[in-house]
Amino acid sequence: MKKSLMLAMSLGMGVLGAAALTITASAQEAYPAAPVKLLVGFAPGGATDVAARLLAQKLTPQMGVNVLVENRAGANTHIAADYVVKSKPDGHNLLFNTPSQILGTALGEKMSYDVFRDLSPVILAMTSPQLLFVHPSVPANTLAEFISYVRANPDKLAYGSAGAGSIIHLGALLFLQANGLSALHVPYKGTGDLLNDAISGRVQFSMQSTTTMLSMVKNHQIKALAIASRKRTPLLPDVPTFSETAMPGFEMGSWNGVMVPARTPVTVIRRVNSEIIKAMQDPELIAKLAQGGIEPLGSTPEEYGTYLKNELDRWNKVVKSGGIKLE
Repeated sequence: MKKSLMLAMSLGMGVLGAAALTITASAQEAYPAAPVKLLVGFAPGGATDVAARLLAQKLTPQMGVNVLVENRAGANTHIAADYVVKSKPDGHNLLFNTPSQILGTALGEKMSYDVFRDLSPVILAMTSPQLLFVHPSVPANTLAEFISYVRANPDKLAYGSAGAGSIIHLGALLFLQANGLSALHVPYKGTGDLLNDAISGRVQFSMQSTTTMLSMVKNHQIKALAIASRKRTPLLPDVPTFSETAMPGFEMGSWNGVMVPARTPVTVIRRVNSEIIKAMQDPELIAKLAQGGIEPLGSTPEEYGTYLKNELDRWNKVVKSGGIKLE
């Protein structure tokens, strides 16, 4: 009798244990279990913030929970990244990251995290390709002509950027290095002063996002020579890509991707990846992004991880060759 009772109790405990494991597993798989935050490292209103909000609007009905953009501006986006790194690795805090994480690493910035150790890649979502433009006084109307002109006038032309080590600075430097050219770099504290001097001719060329330069191109205040994207932009259909002209395969822009804390379950990463890919295929979202000169992309988590490593390798070489150091 006692043996039967003990056996029954043992079986009962086994059933309860199995049930508990099932409940725990189900709880882990129930993603998302709460609102999802998309962390942006810039203040509201900028291009990155707008793109994040457009994406969040599509993800909310798809995922069945509110996907909210949270702005944590400062320290060149590293405050937002640090917040995500320190958050619970359950997929409820997503970093809408930019080249800042890679550029910061290449430039030796003091960062509280390691982008490859403390974050896991989810997807390369979109890109805003850079536009190479010159002042109308520059006697060049094509990319090839401009390369020849700069080569014939070493260190006589000036190019502006929104600060040393910025994507605009490094993008222009990458273009110069790829063609064996040299020019004077003039860093500004912001885009406004740079554009004023670009229009006046104090700097002869620069690289900027298409939307930033759109009105100036159409008003003939500057000349757009080439766009560093895979294909031409509908915003400026007459402007060729670098690949079409003198630099096959040259692509460069300010891209956006999504990353999560390291140790986030693979199932959660796959779910977020598939939801973003679905959103990026929505015609309405594609049209709204295009208005801002943004191209939708898409990748697997593994492809994005490889892309990040390749980007770090590319910018490490540019920084080293250019002797760039943070002030």
